[in-house]
Amino acid sequence: MLGFMAELLRYRGRPVTEADAAFLRDLVAAHPGASRRALSERVCGAWHWVQPNGAPRAMVCRGLMLALHRAGHIVLPPPRQISRNPLALPRRAAPAADWFGPTELQPIHAALGDLLPLTFRQVRRTAEEATFNGLLQAHHYLGYTQPVGEHLKYLVYSRDQRLLACLAWSSAPRHLGPRDRFIGWSKEQRQQNLRFLAYNPRFLILPWVEVPHLASHILGRMARLLPVDWQRIYGHDVVYLETFVDPTRYRGTCYRAANWIVLGQTTGRGKNDLTHQANRSLKEILGYPLCRDFRQRLGS
Repeated sequence: MLGFMAELLRYRGRPVTEADAAFLRDLVAAHPGASRRALSERVCGAWHWVQPNGAPRAMVCRGLMLALHRAGHIVLPPPRQISRNPLALPRRAAPAADWFGPTELQPIHAALGDLLPLTFRQVRRTAEEATFNGLLQAHHYLGYTQPVGEHLKYLVYSRDQRLLACLAWSSAPRHLGPRDRFIGWSKEQRQQNLRFLAYNPRFLILPWVEVPHLASHILGRMARLLPVDWQRIYGHDVVYLETFVDPTRYRGTCYRAANWIVLGQTTGRGKNDLTHQANRSLKEILGYPLCRDFRQRLGS
């Protein structure tokens, strides 16, 4: 467990003290041949840093250790290998023809009932994940970025197995004033229970699909399916969903039709703001409680 001395820095809202840095320095000295990954796993064991499903929070731990290393509080061993992150490199989006045959690219103009029942495939860590990533990069106005923390990715198919849509879900942003006031939780409750929220960073109806009410129907189905998959994969409930909508581009009609609630606007400063000045467009914040007692459960 982290110590309670003078605070050196904060990492993901957690205070990091000189006692923590001293522990890490001793650990590195005691295991001179260990990799950064191996060290982070030892730290997770010593500090009991685990995800709700019991897996070590090794990646978060390595991020904390790297922050201390860069600030000069500890010295980590050199990285064993430096791998490029292809998601961080600019690249030209692959055309849709690279992912589908001519038949699958035919425009879909139909009534919603003609496509039901829909099939939802969770494709993270499957062979279809590359298709999901490529379609968002090619056809979503924000492109593709890797979701943060716990996350799931879905492809949605019609009953005759034509691909219709892509949705991503991830860990929720830490600080959202309108959301936090709506829930009514304290800072401590938010830090403890934020994992019970899921954020929808991307929702794409493929551009050749024109089906009235499809988007709101998908959101309604997701509200029932996502908590089940999250519990199965991450070992804990999800009781509240949220997203952002850029009002200069969209009205968020499908979310409103699916009974999502408009809570207010972002400040336009982003999570790493240091100037307290808006540096990006304001977004509308929409939320969707998944149970009647969500406030009680999130404030417990």
